[in-house]
Amino acid sequence: MGARLGELLDGADLVCLSGDLGAGKTTFVMGIASGWGALDAVSSPTFVLINEYRRADGAVLRHMDAYRLESAREALQAGLADVLDDGGDLVLEWPERILPALPPDRLWVTLRWVGDEKRGLRFEAAGDRPLQLLAAFKRATFGR
Repeated sequence: MGARLGELLDGADLVCLSGDLGAGKTTFVMGIASGWGALDAVSSPTFVLINEYRRADGAVLRHMDAYRLESAREALQAGLADVLDDGGDLVLEWPERILPALPPDRLWVTLRWVGDEKRGLRFEAAGDRPLQLLAAFKRATFGR
């Protein structure tokens, strides 16, 4: 499912991934990066805050982990505004920790652990482009 979503990112999308530890957020990012066409291996940016993955055409996919951030203010001090202003797609883990710093237009994916090999996912879109992205994702994934 992550790969299908990654194929649809257009260079300015914000995808927020929420869920408990072990829910599969980083694994979902691996799928997104694969579908997006990343040449780099995906790893959790928990300690470095932001990883960048490159595509053959020079585009950059940013992957941010807000787990260690205490507030929206701290995220802004760490350069979140610059990342958002630079353009490019951003996949953000633990967005609820910095919610006031995030733009209103975003695709929000909540992951929950169901079993060792099974996760539940809930998708919510806010804004025109995220609504279009969600509709395209539904068509690509479920044929409707």
